[in-house]
Amino acid sequence: MSRVPVPAPRPALLVIAHGSRDPRHAATVRALTRRVALARPGLRVETAFLDFCTPSVPAAARRLAAEGVRDTVALPLLLTRAFHAKADIPAVLRECAAALPSLRLRTADVLGPSPLLTAALERRLAEAGLAPGDRASTGVVLASAGSTDPQARAVIDAIARRWRRSGGWQAVEPAFASASLPRTADAVRALRAAGARRIAVAPYVLAPGFLPDRIAAGAQEAGADVLAPVLGDAPEVVELLLRRYDRVDAPAALPWGDLMIA
Repeated sequence: MSRVPVPAPRPALLVIAHGSRDPRHAATVRALTRRVALARPGLRVETAFLDFCTPSVPAAARRLAAEGVRDTVALPLLLTRAFHAKADIPAVLRECAAALPSLRLRTADVLGPSPLLTAALERRLAEAGLAPGDRASTGVVLASAGSTDPQARAVIDAIARRWRRSGGWQAVEPAFASASLPRTADAVRALRAAGARRIAVAPYVLAPGFLPDRIAAGAQEAGADVLAPVLGDAPEVVELLLRRYDRVDAPAALPWGDLMIA
């Protein structure tokens, strides 16, 4: 009698967030990863942080290895491919790979850009009170954390242009809480001066913290009509994490030790 082959266990998912001194940040990240685990029964989901919060990435990787996990997909909880995606995360994962040779570590891509994130932004704006019929008279500020990386800035600019066309908004203007200009308050004022009857601020951030608070303060200072909450554990973000994981869980995916970082 021939034996039916037993499929190999699926890789664990190690979600790597930036971390913050603000306790709301870790709470929001953990709420997101819990929803990811609930959406994919049987998938081992671990959460780790680059800074400020625990566990650290090496601590989470050691725990997985100690429990006998042999294959893990590391997913950067980032919206653009900037410094953390290009430098910090590859460095710490290479350290983990060297220290834990029994644990295979592969990487998923950052989350953005994606139409699912645009859908999550629209969900949050609707939750904040923006009605479907308001689009043509509404200027939206797409407010991100900001980056010194010009490629990351170009990605935000491109998202704003595409979202204006696809969403039917009167205008969509990018703004940044750090590193780049304009700030949120300046973008709100510019839209008002350009004739937008209603101004909505859509934070393009995943979890609360210092920079999201700066976005909210700028929206309030300039008199924005609508301020959406952060993306958090929106269903679209949950789906996007699983899509990024599934894309890596394929024979063509490269381990971190072989990955060429742009």
